[in-house]
Amino acid sequence: MRGGTSKGTFFKLSDLPERCQVAGESRDKFLLRVIGSPDPYGKQIDGLGNGSSSTSKTVILSASDKSDHDVNYLFGQVNIAKPMIDWAGNCGNLTAAVGACAINMGLVDADKIANSIDENAESSICEVRIWQENIGKTIIAHVPIYKDANNKVQVQETGDFELDGVTFPAAEVKIEFIDPVDATSDMFPTGNLVDEFDVSGCGLNADSIKATFITAGIPTIFMKAEDLGFTGTELQGDINSDSELLTKLEKIRATGGVAMGLFKDVSEAQTSQHIPKIAWVGAAQSYIASSGKSVNASEIDLVVRAMSMGQLHHAMMGTAAVAIAAAATTQGTLVNQAAGAGELTEVRFGHPSGTLLVGGKTELVDGRWQAKKVSMSRSARRIMVGEIFVPADAF
Repeated sequence: MRGGTSKGTFFKLSDLPERCQVAGESRDKFLLRVIGSPDPYGKQIDGLGNGSSSTSKTVILSASDKSDHDVNYLFGQVNIAKPMIDWAGNCGNLTAAVGACAINMGLVDADKIANSIDENAESSICEVRIWQENIGKTIIAHVPIYKDANNKVQVQETGDFELDGVTFPAAEVKIEFIDPVDATSDMFPTGNLVDEFDVSGCGLNADSIKATFITAGIPTIFMKAEDLGFTGTELQGDINSDSELLTKLEKIRATGGVAMGLFKDVSEAQTSQHIPKIAWVGAAQSYIASSGKSVNASEIDLVVRAMSMGQLHHAMMGTAAVAIAAAATTQGTLVNQAAGAGELTEVRFGHPSGTLLVGGKTELVDGRWQAKKVSMSRSARRIMVGEIFVPADAF
């Protein structure tokens, strides 16, 4: 399925080989072979991956064991070059496909789906409550549905909603991330909205750099584009073709991960390339997106660029968009400052493929900042349904 600007292989838990239905080496080896990793050529020719972090993804769904949820959603980010699957975080883009996939797999109660149909409307909305197992959080997907000519309920996939980074328009799927940060922890793990951390040895012209460390959506390190020597309007070709620059950014990511308490030392960062993410922000400015589309400064509040699995993302990771929404709507962060500061409830940011509107609500509770809800709109579509063949000796 395509979900947002990502693509992944979705499995119903009970359809997996029995020894792969539980966490462990067999499951990881099976999924690595499904996607075609590790591949020293970086193409994943012998699997269903497409040689990018946005398309090297797996999802396992099952009926939820929680009475107030419909489906359990487990996400695995498959490393392209290494025999490794990172289970540490969520994929916000593929989240958009989870509700629709759960309905199509029969994981959502049939009566709930039937009761969601508005007989007087061309289409209706089925609210699918998702339990995100990687991070232990609730996500609500508002999935459009309709009755076909045979009076059977179907997921509405076609529509006129356009999402920059996706070629064709589709039906809009609204996503709500509920309490994306634990109530017992601070959304800003250091307790500060802005920190200055040591980057000596990372290849910058300065020994320290300002950053906003945040854990909403996914642990993310936000920095000013200018402090990294960037403009904030970079495209993939500007970053991903420069191996020296990629090495420098990875060192900054690892160092920042230590500073925000994710790792004891920088060597631990190699075991988790999925988190933290690093991103840089700048004031709204005009640029030409990767599609050739003009993005005007007047259309956006700020520009953001983010790294995913060692590469500049072609658009924006959904989980990073959650972090952007939470940081932008919290006065005093670097993201909020880049967006013009002030009390904000939503922002439209520019990314390499175009723009995205996100909303957020944050509150200061007992001295700790909390994100109560973050929302965005994506789209999703089934690409194919069928069987995949995996050599038995692979797992």
